[in-house]
Amino acid sequence: MTTKADFIATLTYRTTENGGRSHYAATGYRPAIKFSFDDRMTSGEQKFLDKEMVYPGETVLAEIRIVWIDIFKRKLKCGTQFEFYEGARMIGAGEIIEVINEELLQK
Repeated sequence: MTTKADFIATLTYRTTENGGRSHYAATGYRPAIKFSFDDRMTSGEQKFLDKEMVYPGETVLAEIRIVWIDIFKRKLKCGTQFEFYEGARMIGAGEIIEVINEELLQK
């Protein structure tokens, strides 16, 4: 990851049978992210903290850097849930456990 992460989250990838990917995702993967409180999406780079690859059905801890920060300023907090997508297909879900970027932290 070239810049500092915006938050740390637990990510759970759906199994292939439940609509998830058919192969692994490598650290640096950038799916679209949709937060539970907003219909807009942003790209979010995932840096896995304890492994380089995540397979369908696995849960992993990751640093996330989002591209579109402006629309999410002061809206994120621990416990915020989100989904991540490849196109229109939801391939997993996550929950924020720590907000690193102060601009995004809900006051």
